[in-house]
This record gives sequence, C-alpha cells and structure tokens, in this order.
Amino acid sequence: MRVTIERNDLLKALGHVQSVVERRNTIPILSNVLVQARDGLVHLTATDLDMEVVEKAAASIAEEGAATAPAHLLYDIVRKLPDGAQLQIEQPDEGRLAILAGRSRFMLPALPAQEFPDLAAGEMSHEFVIAPGDLKFLIERTRFAISTEETRYYLNGIYFHHVEGEGAGMLRGVATDGHRLARAEVGAPEAAAGMPGIIVPRKTVLELVKLLDVADGDIKVSLSDTKIRFAIDGVTLTSKLIDGNFPDYERVIPTANDKVLEVDTKLFAQAVDRVSTVSSEKGRAVKLAISADKVILSVNNPEAGSAEEEVAASYEREPMEIGFNSRYLMDITGQFEGDTALFLLNDGGSPTIMRDKADERAIYVLMPMRV
Repeated sequence: MRVTIERNDLLKALGHVQSVVERRNTIPILSNVLVQARDGLVHLTATDLDMEVVEKAAASIAEEGAATAPAHLLYDIVRKLPDGAQLQIEQPDEGRLAILAGRSRFMLPALPAQEFPDLAAGEMSHEFVIAPGDLKFLIERTRFAISTEETRYYLNGIYFHHVEGEGAGMLRGVATDGHRLARAEVGAPEAAAGMPGIIVPRKTVLELVKLLDVADGDIKVSLSDTKIRFAIDGVTLTSKLIDGNFPDYERVIPTANDKVLEVDTKLFAQAVDRVSTVSSEKGRAVKLAISADKVILSVNNPEAGSAEEEVAASYEREPMEIGFNSRYLMDITGQFEGDTALFLLNDGGSPTIMRDKADERAIYVLMPMRV
C-alpha cells in the first residue's frame, strides 16, 4: 500500500472512527483502525464488536492495499502534524505501517488486515430515508431518559418503532429509566411501515449525535431484527441492537390526569435550580405546592437548611402538593423550546405528564417523590 492524503482529510475521518475504539482492549485487533486503499479512496474502519464506523477520504493511491494500525496513536500523530501537510502512508512489510510528512517519519506496528472483524455483513430487511432534523429530534428529546442500570439492559437505549397516528404513520422514539419516561414522534417515511421495534444502544446513540451535528443531506437507515446501519455524508455507522423486549410503556402514561398547570418554562426551571441548591445530593427532592395563581417550590434539608420560591402559574383546580426529583424536572424542562411548560396532574402520589405547550410531538412522564 502506498497512499498520499491531505492531513486535514485524514484527521476528519480518523476523528469519527477512532472515538468508537475502547482505550483498553483485551483483543489487540480492536485497538486498531483498518486502513484500506482502493478506488481512489482511503476507507477507515473501527469497531468494538457492537458498533462499527466506516469513513472514506479522497486520496492519491499509488498502490492499493490494506493494513491495521493503533487507532488512538495514529489519530494523535496526524493531529500533531502541520495543517495542510501532505501525508504519505506506506506499508514496508506486513508488520509495520509508515507515516511520512515532510521531515517527520513514524513507523507503527500493524496487525494483518484479514484479522479485522466485519460487523457490516448480513442482510437488512428494511430501508428508508429520514431528514437529519427528524432523527435528531427523536434522539435529543429522549436520550436523557436512557437508563444506565446495566441489570435492566433492555432500557439501556432508545426504543424506535412505527405507529399509526391519525391518518398517518409516525416514527416514535421512547426511553425510560423507571423514574421518568420520554416519548417523541415525527412523521414516518413510507418505507418505515412494518419495521420491527428496535432498541438502539446508548453508545450508538451518542456516536450518532456527533454525526448528525454536521450532517448535510438525508440519512439512509437500514435495519434488521439484530442490526441497524446509518449512512450519513460518506460515513457509515453500523450497530448491533439490544436483544431484549422493551416494556409496554403505554401502560405507564396516565390517561386520567385532568388537573392542568401552566408555568413559564424558563422562570420555573430557574426557580427549581435555585431552591435545589440546598437539597441533599441523594434525594434532590423539591416540593411543589400548587394553587390558583402560583406554585411555591420548597426544599427542606436538615443538614443544609431550607429554600422556598414562588412562581406565577395558571391552575384552576383544588390546591395540591407533589414532590419531584429536581434534576429530573430540569432535564425535562431543558427539552422545551416554547415559553410555557404544561403539567397534567392527578394527585400527589401519581405519575405526572409534562410537555412543551408549543410542541405536542414529545411528552414526558415523571414519577413523584415523597417529600
């Protein structure tokens, strides 16, 4: 293999793929990035056996070939080379990969390319195209509620599935950790009808967000019962899906909550943030005393003191008190882009629905706390 490539092009491609590689690996080949030179392009591939990222970069190829090299080491070398430098990548023998740039010369250990695992193999049963804004909306509105509890592995991702709405199909994303639930939906592409319900793992979601932040065109999504693939601006992200059954989340979304509370989103979130300063690190409980035209937020911590703040509100039912985890309240209100936060309540011991009054595409369910 003998290739000439512009430093910035290689750095951009390496930046996407090397983030998949774990810092510590018991399998040596998984610490490496696969470098393939063919058809006028350099193909870079990295995997952790659960997820694989492939990115292409334009290059001048004198001799085609393939090799693997330590991913993080290669990235650090390219990052430290001068901006705009022309890099030469050569393979003097099967056990080494040479990086040449100006007066700099690096010789890296290489492992055989044929040992590198291929996660992308296999047929995909469904394929559709989605706008990056729609996919980003589904992820951003739900990912904060993904569970980090490894024993409930089926909650360690976002559940995507197709549902029939009022006269139109919807693509829905749901995440929950048992304390709160986030559900968002967008209009579904026609080809998504009939797709299986899938759980996309948390790590894949985080990598996907990085790619969506710089995406220009539509996203091609291919999936089966076990894998999903996203093709985004020349980058291909393939991931295994979580093998488990997502719970029947519809059962925890209350339907009889008839007490409606409206507050200014920003003022409410700021008040929660202020009073929770004295809350205990473990509990983080804040009490809401709700009446006709106000909500009084209060925290009482025997060790750190107490705090209270009043926020104007619109509420027309009998007064009530309810407690919530303050961090969860701020996480949810942080998703709202409109001026008004809407609470649909039942009583102090029942789950509450929250949503942005200006956007009905996402709803949140929050379990109360004893305060």
